[in-house]
Amino acid sequence: MKVKLLATIIFLLFLVIHSNAQIAVIANKSVPVDTISKVELLDFYIGDIKEWNDNRPVVLVDFSTATDTKSNFYKFIGRRSSRIKSIWIKKMLSGEGDPPIFLENTDEMIRKIAKTPGAIGYADLKEINKTVKVLLVIK
Repeated sequence: MKVKLLATIIFLLFLVIHSNAQIAVIANKSVPVDTISKVELLDFYIGDIKEWNDNRPVVLVDFSTATDTKSNFYKFIGRRSSRIKSIWIKKMLSGEGDPPIFLENTDEMIRKIAKTPGAIGYADLKEINKTVKVLLVIK
């Protein structure tokens, strides 16, 4: 009985911790903005906005595999990742732009954004360091 109770408590703690995860929308420190709206973020990720307000190109970075962070990010912007992928396929075929750079994990994401002028992406807030700029926190 005690083992069952302990297992239930651990499971509930995991759910609470997991559900409180926050996602940070991050960018290269050179981007000319300090905040971003949900609508602007969607416009970046569907390719409607291709340049920052200083005319430098936006470089989108995304995760290549399905994770909770990716799923929650796409829920926040109101689109499924499969829908965004189909938008980018259409844009590539018509020569309207390049799709996001896809990376495997958070460390790669942060390093790529830190060293790529104009880059924007997202990651678990707990993993963010001072090499990138946080534009928005998704709760």
